[in-house]
Amino acid sequence: MDDPHLQAPLARFRGVVPPAPQWFADAMGKRPEISTIAVEGANIEMLTWGERGRPGLLLLHGSGAHAGWWRFIAPYLAEQYRVCAISWSGMGASDWRTTYTTEAFIAEALAGAEAAGLFESSMKPVFIGHSFGGHIAIFIAAQHGERLGASVIVDPPIFTPERIAERKARARKEPVYRPHRIYPSLEQALARFRFAPTQRCENLFIADAIARESLKQVAAESDEGWTWRFDPFLWKNMQRSSSTPVLPEARCPIGLVRGERSRLIRAEDAAYMMSFLPQGAPHVTIPDADHHVMVDQPLALVAALRGLLAGWP
Repeated sequence: MDDPHLQAPLARFRGVVPPAPQWFADAMGKRPEISTIAVEGANIEMLTWGERGRPGLLLLHGSGAHAGWWRFIAPYLAEQYRVCAISWSGMGASDWRTTYTTEAFIAEALAGAEAAGLFESSMKPVFIGHSFGGHIAIFIAAQHGERLGASVIVDPPIFTPERIAERKARARKEPVYRPHRIYPSLEQALARFRFAPTQRCENLFIADAIARESLKQVAAESDEGWTWRFDPFLWKNMQRSSSTPVLPEARCPIGLVRGERSRLIRAEDAAYMMSFLPQGAPHVTIPDADHHVMVDQPLALVAALRGLLAGWP
């Protein structure tokens, strides 16, 4: 039987917003400036906080997510930094593409940093990427790292050769890609939200906020209601590549932050990643956190990032 805590964590609320602590309400109340920038034929959603001219931070989200995954983190960093979060093409409110490439994602990140003024400070900006965002941030560090002060990679899809073989063995058939279902009501759509990879969530007020921003209202000839904003054919149309081989080519310092319970990048994977980085590169483990670190332990992640940025690179 499917575990509702994994497959439908928000169903119990029946569309009602779960109660949230004051720190979360305060952070969400500090609304970003929302804009779009054109990058290689696609309009890219951009959220910004903090004053231009301050040291810059670029926040890069994971696959199928959106810039709003950083809404409750960014305000706590914007007290000292100019902060920008973008939604990758095919995700959030950004345009979809017919083909997705590493080169296009790199261009989107750099264009967002430029448009937000992250290069205007006397200090070089720091790029912070979670999961897929960390994967792209590694490529940026290798190809454009001289423009960055550092890069922080949060729970990335980096695996040992043994884990790669194990994952390939489990993938017995090709995934099936199909258009998103349209749900008649917002309540029904929220009830279908789940994390990928699936995990339990104690902070359901965060899951609810993320889920609401993951949906859009649509009206078609035969159907209307609510559906997901990310491109369902994104991975089918993506030219995939591994970022592990370019880790030694990084032209800026790289640090790793991971969730202690993460089932994506395990302890042995983290050690494998660190073996490619210079001795002394920071490696921070967030206790009681799974892969979605900002959801599981948001304030601990803020504290970890503040600490890293205060004393490193």
